[in-house]
Amino acid sequence: MAPPLMPKATAVWLVDNTTLTFEQIAAFCELHLLEVSAIADGEVAVGIVGLDPMANDQLTQEEINRCTDDPSARLVMREQRDLPVQKARRTRYTPLSKRQDKPDAIAWLIRNHPEVNDAQIGKLLGTTKNTIRAVRERTHWNSPNIRSRDPVLLGLCTQTDLNAVVTRANAGGGKAKPEPAPDLNQPQRIVRPDPVPEVAPKDVTESEPGADIDLDNVFAPKAKPEGTGAEGEN
Repeated sequence: MAPPLMPKATAVWLVDNTTLTFEQIAAFCELHLLEVSAIADGEVAVGIVGLDPMANDQLTQEEINRCTDDPSARLVMREQRDLPVQKARRTRYTPLSKRQDKPDAIAWLIRNHPEVNDAQIGKLLGTTKNTIRAVRERTHWNSPNIRSRDPVLLGLCTQTDLNAVVTRANAGGGKAKPEPAPDLNQPQRIVRPDPVPEVAPKDVTESEPGADIDLDNVFAPKAKPEGTGAEGEN
């Protein structure tokens, strides 16, 4: 049987809070009998705070009561349950010498794998969406010097990781693929425009607006009003 967590601290708690014999405590904590006796006398483990074995699920009160009633019995540690192991999230670390190559790798992915979205690129290369957007929109501060280069050759990712991202992007239905160009060798269908309907000529014999106007009356000199003659001038 494996010893409990912090054997001396557990022995201090059992000595102070139970009526178990020194032999039972020594057997459970895997300590020498004289060491447990010295703990009880205050000669050993001075200043050590006792550790409750029931708080960390190593003993139960029923087990302590059973051994208290029977001095010849030995404490049996409770079976420990296997807790699920939590996978630690590892942050991708990129050396300083390679961080300046990330825009080149982003440009390569945007050019050669447009189906990979920004989130997948950021996770693959360990960069931010703002940087990806700046490279895509050509607003990056170093845009004139950015060259499209393979991230695998730059050492920013492995070929296996790159293939997995591309496969996942294709399976997830990335950007729509462009339509194939028409085959010029195949006969093309010629679409002719619809004929324009003919308009009947206008009948010139019909009367038009203003046809009844007498031009002689329009351009005739106007008569002088009364009182505007020679007398009126004087």
